[in-house]
Amino acid sequence: MIIDVVVTCGDGTEPVLERELQLLGLTDIRRERGAVLACGTMEQAARICLWSRVASRVLLPLFDVESTSTDALYDAAVEYPWGDVLNPRGTIAVHASASRNTKIHTQYVSLKLKDAVVDHCREHHGVRPSVNVEQPDVPLQVHATLRGFQVSIDLSGDSLHRRGYRVAMTQAPLKETLAATLLMQAGWQESGLPALVDPMCGSGTFLIEAAWMAADIAPGINREYFGFQGFAPFDPAIWTDIRDEAIERRHVGLQKKLPQFFGFDASADAVEVARRNVQAAGLGDLVVIEQKALYELRRPELAPSQGLLICNPPYGERLGDKDTMRDLYRALGRVSSEQFPGWQACVLAADIQHADAMGFGHRATERMHNGALIVYARHGDILPAPPRGITRFQEGTGTIPPEAEPFANRLRKNLKAAQKQAEVANVSCYRVYDADMPEFNLAVDVYEGQLHVQEYAPPKTIEAEKAEARFKLALIAIRHVFGLHREQVFIKVRSRQKGNQQYEKQGSKGKFVEVREGQAWLLVNFTDYLDTGLFLDHRPLRLRMAEESKGKHFLNLFAYTGVASVHAALAGAASTVTLDLSPTYLAWAERNFALNGIPPENHYFEQADSIQWLRDCQEKFDLIFLDPPTFSNSKRTPGVFDVQEDHVELVELCMRRLNAGGVLYFSNNFRKFKLDEQALQRFRIEDISADTIGFDFARNPGIHRCWRITA
Repeated sequence: MIIDVVVTCGDGTEPVLERELQLLGLTDIRRERGAVLACGTMEQAARICLWSRVASRVLLPLFDVESTSTDALYDAAVEYPWGDVLNPRGTIAVHASASRNTKIHTQYVSLKLKDAVVDHCREHHGVRPSVNVEQPDVPLQVHATLRGFQVSIDLSGDSLHRRGYRVAMTQAPLKETLAATLLMQAGWQESGLPALVDPMCGSGTFLIEAAWMAADIAPGINREYFGFQGFAPFDPAIWTDIRDEAIERRHVGLQKKLPQFFGFDASADAVEVARRNVQAAGLGDLVVIEQKALYELRRPELAPSQGLLICNPPYGERLGDKDTMRDLYRALGRVSSEQFPGWQACVLAADIQHADAMGFGHRATERMHNGALIVYARHGDILPAPPRGITRFQEGTGTIPPEAEPFANRLRKNLKAAQKQAEVANVSCYRVYDADMPEFNLAVDVYEGQLHVQEYAPPKTIEAEKAEARFKLALIAIRHVFGLHREQVFIKVRSRQKGNQQYEKQGSKGKFVEVREGQAWLLVNFTDYLDTGLFLDHRPLRLRMAEESKGKHFLNLFAYTGVASVHAALAGAASTVTLDLSPTYLAWAERNFALNGIPPENHYFEQADSIQWLRDCQEKFDLIFLDPPTFSNSKRTPGVFDVQEDHVELVELCMRRLNAGGVLYFSNNFRKFKLDEQALQRFRIEDISADTIGFDFARNPGIHRCWRITA
């Protein structure tokens, strides 16, 4: 007997489902939105339920009602010969759905159909079926449209994405049918690739679906119930034969040489969940799952040089804002290019810009739904990471004005020495010039291949026109010596600041650039703020604290953009707390974390006044970084902060929050600052300022002072 079936699926997965139905031998295949219609036998319908990796449900239409009246639905249903399709003494359940823009009470619709079936059976057979919503003998579905109703038997009985192996779940798990669709779009079954890696595996869905495909395991093999089993015309012997065949294919498939499967996740809970699901899927030790954050990801030693990297990052409301998410995808793209060059990739993203941020060689981008959320599947090739070294500047051609030649000569001398030392120290961001010549009162900082130039406000004794003329000469010399175009040199004027003015926004271009410091990737902004987001003079101190951070609980006060916290986290800190009064800089800090692939677990961001927070805090830390401003009268704090007057209380508050053996690093940039060692004499205080001044600030050792303080 040939029947018509409606096989439903997620939006965007219809082409993959159509290919599945073709391989199963169905005919007259027609694709609609969210479904594929086809003709076949009852045996083929049962095979769809057992073997389709993409289908949601398999519906057998019984009759249509060309009216939107529920009374018309009842009248048609009560006349239908229900004894031909179900046992009047059995059980039923009715599920109602409605197409888009159809306004109807689905519960009432399902009730009307149920009443019609019961009334028919009572009148024609003297008995009535019972209702079993969990596992009915025959599940019925009525679908409402703008034209009327379609009544069907749900041959699948329950959504086919429920494979039966998901015994535990993580937050927002990926639907199994969508995972299978992405694998099939990537050509996983046909590619013959020898390995698959999921760097953010969650509950392990990609890994299990891929392994089942490779081992020829039917996705419905673990299910004990399908709707067709209670369908009166269906021969149970057919199901026995189909299932026995699937069991044999699974046995054979697990004996053959299979690809390698590796899953990683930053969450210990997710790793445990994934391992439990893998065992429930009958895959034993075939899938290796380890706890690793993205920044720790390395290509497994046994993994081949080719394979498929596939994952579903925590997009949308699950992690931060769009900028933070884009930075996470950048991190994923960078780590992939470093560890898996030459592999294929398939990654889900909720925003097309996030998919673009990974920088993969583009193969295809598929738009589909994960539940109610529109997502994009980016299929591509992982390109090798571009070589990154210390930028070697080449002087430009042409001439510069004679008045600027002394300044240019000093720049050449400083740059030659700084470039040499930067290469030895593997430093890509450093200061080249800092008001070495009084008449050229400015600072020049290298940020990889770009420059940040800050003009210090001239003394009142210098005429404004003269100062402006000198600065223009300086810019000509700078561009010439470094061989850079105008758009690669960013200029700021640094006047004397009061309160929090140095943190106030100067512009709104919102353009961020990635730079490298040690193991950390950091975002800097050359246009919108007086400072870039990275204090270069603290580089040696940050790297020193990173070396001491492994396994430690780290507190970063007055944290600015959280760079020290990033270093501590990358070095293996047990936890970090990044605290600042500015929500703007805390958001920047979170972006820096995402850019490095550092998960949010055990890393906290607190918007608060540091002094009040310390007064209220009950936690203890092993390592504290205290780098307060010289002066602050922020509207967000009740009083005025002065580092000279208030540092004793601040240090004492920090020391109370240290665990035994803990260390406080206290630093500030107030050139006239004097540490009150008498008031702090009960602590061990070591002036380590000289050890925290890098090669690029050796000409100006007073740039900051720093002390190591212990109990």
